[in-house]
Amino acid sequence: MSRSKILIVEDEQEIADLEKDYLELSDFDVHIETNGDDGLREALDGDYALVILDLMLPGTDGFDICKEIRDSKDVPIIIVSAKKDDIDKIRGLGLGADDYLTKPFSPSELVARVKAHMARYERLVGSGTKANDIVEIRGLKIDKTARRVYINGEEKNFTTKEFDLLTFLAENPNHVFTKDELFRKIWGMESIGDIATVTVHIKKIREKVEADSSNPQYIETIWGVGYRFKI
Repeated sequence: MSRSKILIVEDEQEIADLEKDYLELSDFDVHIETNGDDGLREALDGDYALVILDLMLPGTDGFDICKEIRDSKDVPIIIVSAKKDDIDKIRGLGLGADDYLTKPFSPSELVARVKAHMARYERLVGSGTKANDIVEIRGLKIDKTARRVYINGEEKNFTTKEFDLLTFLAENPNHVFTKDELFRKIWGMESIGDIATVTVHIKKIREKVEADSSNPQYIETIWGVGYRFKI
């Protein structure tokens, strides 16, 4: 059985080598690129199951790489960066990254996150999905089999987590979920990560499905509590 391939785009060779060592111990096949231009080309041309991406790189920076990957592929992306500001986290997640890990970090934590994201991705896109499994609500059509979303017949592009979050809410209408509940349900890691990612993903979903995102007709904010899908 072939091993899953992971791409690391990281200009600090010692950090890249440490990440590679730990991931190879977990039976992953790992490739390293140390500048943004080569990292972007490899990410787009290679057949990788997951990308670990630094933000501050020579050549193309990590934000642009994240956007380029997400525009053409649905592969999980984990940002690993020394940038600690919330604005950088929000920007990275808003561009389609699935997770954000701040340096310095525990290599074992990185491996745990890699395994969690890959396992969730494989379950969601695996062959076990029922054929013609479709959710339709007031002009919104979610094709769970093909993992495609349409608004009044027009297809909208969704990242993996955006699709998962929208589908979960649509399948549980009129139920108010807290950000913590949604984070645990969609990201699957109770004590790892930042629930601010839920807010970012809700905002991106609204931009794609709502005629007026400031007056949402599908996903309603329940102030002080969380979110509800209206039906």
